[in-house]
Amino acid sequence: MNPKVERAALVALLRRGDRSWPELTDQVETVGSAYEVLTAALDASGQGALFDTRPADDLDAITEEIAGWEREGMRFVTVLDEEYPLYLRLVHQRPPFLFLRGTPVEEDLRVAVVGTRHPSPEGVAHARAIAGGLARRGVTVVSGLAAGIDTAAHSSALAVGGRTVAVIGTGLRRSYPAPNAPLQQEIGKRGLVISQFWPDAPPSKASFPMRNAVMSGYSLATVVVEAAYRSGARMQARLALEHGRRVFLMRSLLVHEWAREYAARPNTTVVDGSDDVFRELDSLVPAVGELTWA
Repeated sequence: MNPKVERAALVALLRRGDRSWPELTDQVETVGSAYEVLTAALDASGQGALFDTRPADDLDAITEEIAGWEREGMRFVTVLDEEYPLYLRLVHQRPPFLFLRGTPVEEDLRVAVVGTRHPSPEGVAHARAIAGGLARRGVTVVSGLAAGIDTAAHSSALAVGGRTVAVIGTGLRRSYPAPNAPLQQEIGKRGLVISQFWPDAPPSKASFPMRNAVMSGYSLATVVVEAAYRSGARMQARLALEHGRRVFLMRSLLVHEWAREYAARPNTTVVDGSDDVFRELDSLVPAVGELTWA
C-alpha cells in the first residue's frame, strides 16, 4: 500500500474516535495496514462486496493536509513507518504517530535529563554539568522543554555544540512555557523536537504524563536531578524502570521516600554528580532483546 494512503488512513481512524489510541495502535501494527483497518471499520456489516464499500473519509483531503504539515517543516511519522524510533516502538505507551521538527538520526545513545520546574541552584548546576558533559561525549540529551531542569539541560547541550531532543506536551505549532519558544525554535534547527499530539494541541493535564512516557521510551536512560513525589520526573523514573531502562538518581533525592524505594530496584544507580553518569555510558546500550515491552 502507498505510504501516503496509509498515513491518511491512520489519521482518519484516529479522528473517528471509536477506539482508544493504544488499542488502535496495536490493531494497525498487527494487521500491518491502517487502510485495511479503516476499510474493515467502515464495513462493519460485512457486506462491502455487495455495496462497493470503501473508506468514506476523504483520504485525498487528509493526504493534502499531511502535505501541508510537511510544508511547515513538520514530518508526520506513523508506527508503520521505518523512521519510527525503534526503542520507542518497544514500549506499550508508544503513540500511533509522531510529529518531528528537525533532523532525526539513526538510533543513537540518548539520555533523558529531567527534573523539577522550580530547581535549586545546585540542581541547575548538576543539570548543566550532566547535560553538557553528555553532549560533549556525543550523547544526545533528551528533555521535556519545561522550565527549570529541562531548560538547563537543553541549553547546556546546545551551548557545547551537542545534540538535544525536546519531547513536548503540546502540538508543534505551540510552545509551553511561552518563554521557551525561542529555545524550541533553536532545538528544531539544531536538534529535534518531537510531539505525539496534533499540531494545534494545547497543553493539558493529561498531555504531560503522556509526554513523559514517550520520553522514557525514546531514551535509553533517564537522569532525575530534582523531583518531588507528584512530578513528571518521578513518573518518568517509574516508567523507565518498567521499560527496562536505566535510571540515575541524584543522591540528594534520597531525602524522598519514593527515591529511596526506587534506588533499591534493579537498573537504578544513585549518583553524586556528572562523572558518575559518564562512567556508566558504555553499559547503557542494550541488545534489543533486553528491553522490556511495558
